[in-house]
Amino acid sequence: MVNGKSDYHVSIKKLPEDERPQEKMIRHGAGSLSNAELLAIIIRTGTRDATSIEVGRKIMEYLDNDLSAFYQTDVMELKRNPDLAGIGIVKACQIKAAIELGRRMKQKDLPEIKVTTPQDVVTLLVDQMVYLKQECFKIILLDTKNKVINIEEVSRGTLNASLVHPREVFVKAIKQYAASIIMVHNHPSGDPEPSGEDKRITRRLVDAGELIGISVLDHIIIGQGSYLSFKQEKLL
Repeated sequence: MVNGKSDYHVSIKKLPEDERPQEKMIRHGAGSLSNAELLAIIIRTGTRDATSIEVGRKIMEYLDNDLSAFYQTDVMELKRNPDLAGIGIVKACQIKAAIELGRRMKQKDLPEIKVTTPQDVVTLLVDQMVYLKQECFKIILLDTKNKVINIEEVSRGTLNASLVHPREVFVKAIKQYAASIIMVHNHPSGDPEPSGEDKRITRRLVDAGELIGISVLDHIIIGQGSYLSFKQEKLL
């Protein structure tokens, strides 16, 4: 007993068998589980006052039922939040590890993706970038048939020429034998309109690419629910 309360976790085993996440997965497959139930399997145990499923529901409510928000939620944020009682450092790390494994599995399939339009780029990266709280600059490396070789993060922070240097951009492209690149960054404000610095950096990298022989096909800015393509806007 601790402070008059029994020191135990509410057990999933007390639930009817058809409501236990692990049994549901075994019988019906992972696709039959809700997001909260999948989280319950990852975190395994609940708290004194809640099952692991209820803890999973609290996490999803905190994220407004948007799984992509995990990309911008770090371990310490999950641990410290008072609305997420029962999520300690171990459970927070377990959740982030599972999300990262999913991201890497998606990354593994990149060579099969062909980019032909700005919307293809947005579809590929919007879940990773739209909710970030600071600017993130990435490059998509393409082969001669516009198939994705890899996606590389170049910088995080307020976009400026010191963070996005041609050397840092093109050394990644050269090492991976890219024929061309597409630049992508986000605007946390939600407005994809390019700043003067965005335009200067784009021009600098386009010029550098022409000298090296690696074309810059586009620069796409991702906002909240919208995007801007430099190529479509004839800014490239």
